[in-house]
Amino acid sequence: MANREELAIIRGARAGRAESQLALGRLYLFGSNGLPKSLPTALHWLDRAAQQGCAEAWQLIGNHIPFELAQQSPQSVTGWYERAYDGGLVRAGLVFAQLVLGLRGAGQGQRAKALRALEEAGRAGFAQAQWLLAREHGAAQPDAASAPAAGLAGQSPAGPGKAGPGWLRQAADSGVAPAQFALLEQAWEGGDRSAYLQRALPLARAVAASDAARDGACARLAPDEVSLLSRCARLVESGTPGHDVSEHELHTFWELAAAEQDRHAQLSLGLWCARMRVDGKRIPGSGGAANFKKAVRWLSQAGEQGLAEAWYALSRIYIKPEFSQRNVMEAQKYLERAAEMGYRDAQLECGNAAWRARRENESNDVRAVFWLQKAAAQGCARAATALRKIAPRSTDAWAGLDSLLAGRDLSAHPLLAARLELALAFGLSRAEALLLDVRNADRGHCLVVDIRASYGRSRRRLVLVETAQERQLLDRLAQVFDTVDCGPAGPEGNYRQRLYRLRTLLPDTGNDADYGLAA
Repeated sequence: MANREELAIIRGARAGRAESQLALGRLYLFGSNGLPKSLPTALHWLDRAAQQGCAEAWQLIGNHIPFELAQQSPQSVTGWYERAYDGGLVRAGLVFAQLVLGLRGAGQGQRAKALRALEEAGRAGFAQAQWLLAREHGAAQPDAASAPAAGLAGQSPAGPGKAGPGWLRQAADSGVAPAQFALLEQAWEGGDRSAYLQRALPLARAVAASDAARDGACARLAPDEVSLLSRCARLVESGTPGHDVSEHELHTFWELAAAEQDRHAQLSLGLWCARMRVDGKRIPGSGGAANFKKAVRWLSQAGEQGLAEAWYALSRIYIKPEFSQRNVMEAQKYLERAAEMGYRDAQLECGNAAWRARRENESNDVRAVFWLQKAAAQGCARAATALRKIAPRSTDAWAGLDSLLAGRDLSAHPLLAARLELALAFGLSRAEALLLDVRNADRGHCLVVDIRASYGRSRRRLVLVETAQERQLLDRLAQVFDTVDCGPAGPEGNYRQRLYRLRTLLPDTGNDADYGLAA
């Protein structure tokens, strides 16, 4: 409760006397026996005293009122911080700079003055000023145009020396968490994993030992902290030099990050529970029994977050004989899901499985080629080798066709011209070119060449569509046959009629006998 002296000061302040307002503001600023400490109330009375020209009032505001309170009414108090800074108060200059840089309508001159105030505060050792300088000059942005090395040195994209003496590093060394994480992000983007781990590991250990990490509530850690734990764990697991992390500590990193929905940590934790690698092979020297039930839970969560490796690992678990819930159908479902998400090993496995099952369903060869092409496009040598065996490109199926067509004008016979162009591009034999149902043969990624119903000597085979030019050619030729019946009852007639027309237009085709014609 206020005493008599304080009550007199309150009455004088309410009456508009500047000295009483200053005295009351000071009482609320530091607290007294009768009045509690209240920074908002102190700012109110000091602001009223400053409006009456009291220099000590704006000095107290600049020295003791923090930015978090000042930003609630920046328009009215920015001038007091500026005056305090002009009077030599570096702390006031820091808050003045924060207020000005946060205002949309600040002029160029005021912004330049704010940056000078930040630089003075940074040189005086204020960590927040160092962090703000790094942000202002782009060094704190992981995706800034400058190179990571320049950001680490505190250089601006505009040139050396513009960002001051390593503000980002100074802020990080001063313990500013955003600066530390920004510096680590730049080290990660720079690719030096060993340097990243050496700098990040102490911070990761501090996060793991924090009260937030030990709390059982959800959403305990910030996203930057979760990413830090996950990256450190991955680098340690991959054998990056420069660490002395025990298996227990590594497991702690995994568990904390996985509980915060980090997919990489969930994958690693799931594999650790299963005591296996992504391909399903047991980790050499891993002690203890595998906990597949727990592994399935973590891997499912990682897969739901878009990690294809997790689905592939799940498919390997579900075909293990020692797994009590072994299910081949579930394994195939997860395998195809990983393949659809672009995981190369899953695409190779899907292709091989489809090829092995071609006797159950003849069209499985088309599906096998589809997946093998996907895997080969990602550099899988085994898939490329399998493709050469499954769908070889014939080079002598119709020898001399290119020279036979040289100088010939077949524009009056567009269907025959289209078939010959198709034979030349995809290595078709004469019978295949004349009898192929172009619309049904095109499967997007390959041609199914199957004329057995009309030509007994032939066999079903696949021809890959390997280039964009071949794809464009097929699309163009498909339009030619779009409204045409390609069967014997169509305008082209049966095979004998087509062959007769070919020999009439191209006499040099030859007169060799043809066998195996359908009746």
